[in-house]
Amino acid sequence: MSCNRSRRVQRAGFTLIELLVVIAIIATLAAVVAPAVFRNVGDAKINAAKSQLDIFALALDSYRLDNDVFPSTAQGLSALRTAPTGGDAPRNWRGPYLRKSIPMDPWGRPYVYVAPGKENPTSYDVYTLGRDGAIGGTDEDADLTSWGGPVHP
Repeated sequence: MSCNRSRRVQRAGFTLIELLVVIAIIATLAAVVAPAVFRNVGDAKINAAKSQLDIFALALDSYRLDNDVFPSTAQGLSALRTAPTGGDAPRNWRGPYLRKSIPMDPWGRPYVYVAPGKENPTSYDVYTLGRDGAIGGTDEDADLTSWGGPVHP
């Protein structure tokens, strides 16, 4: 009987080979799953930026209905939250036109607002340059614009 007990005591843990096999399996699963997870994070940021651009468009249209003009570039998107005092003050500001403060883009930079716009000389341009912060790019580095086209320098 004492011989059986000693054998059981010796088999209580895992061998080095067993541990290495488990680590290899976990590493393989991580290598397969991680790109899919990170791609979804990038897609979520792109969708968030598109949604924010749509919200800005609605708020800017409401601002224009009340004041007959869009906020100037100098007044910026902050004119949607607080009545501008500089430049041509709006005649009939009925804001705030956004419920929350102006967010940064999903990559931590402010949205670019230009009025009158280069692409839309009768209204405005609002855009973000994506993850890389540079004009052009693809996927998460692509520019996202209120007019749906590319940003021209």
